[in-house]
Amino acid sequence: MRLDGRVVVVTGGTQGLGAAIARRAAGLGARVAVCGRNVERGEAMAAELDGLFVPVELSDAPSVLRVMPAVEARFGRVDGLVNAAGLSTRGGVDDTSVELWDHLFAVNARAPFLLTQQAARIMRRTGGGSVVNVITMSSHGGQPELTAYSASKGALATFTRNAGNALTADRIRVNGLNIGWTATEGEHAVQGGGDWLEAADATRPFGRLLRPEDIAPMVTYLLSDAAAMVTGSVMDFDQTVVGVYS
Repeated sequence: MRLDGRVVVVTGGTQGLGAAIARRAAGLGARVAVCGRNVERGEAMAAELDGLFVPVELSDAPSVLRVMPAVEARFGRVDGLVNAAGLSTRGGVDDTSVELWDHLFAVNARAPFLLTQQAARIMRRTGGGSVVNVITMSSHGGQPELTAYSASKGALATFTRNAGNALTADRIRVNGLNIGWTATEGEHAVQGGGDWLEAADATRPFGRLLRPEDIAPMVTYLLSDAAAMVTGSVMDFDQTVVGVYS
């Protein structure tokens, strides 16, 4: 499951799950480009990994379209893309504005599409590659207060399957992970800080929320040759099973 010599791009790679994925990919031999909005964190991560930081605003299409040219200019190739960034701003059917709906779809669905499109054009020239989309269990339907988020991630799940099929002739694999409730810096902010994690851990079947370090190995597996025959899959990565009843 080594990634020696490969170039991997990780969005949201300056903190949380994205940072854990970036560190694991680098530890397995990849050259890593991290993308995000926070320049200080991004440059620190790039220095830590001896990689590249590409600032990006995922809601802005021209900004997104500058990512892959910057990575190719630095490394000469792209072998892996991890779309780990996302927004989960609250809003239900009644109180989600047009602006919020469009913003979440821009970040959670359009940006991964554009990055995959751009990465695939580079991967074709070097014989293939792998894309991993970090989705969510909410893509199955989601919570009432997460209408736009759930819908945007449902779109990303469908795009994952579509692209996985469409890019097979180019030997570009596209897979996704529907991750469950995960303890990250972003979730800490959503919960309003404090000591919420211990109580949240106690509610889960296996005794704790997911941690970024649980998910990163599955992502690097999907990036690696160990998953060479896996494409178009959207896998639930959670401690609950959809569609069963007790």
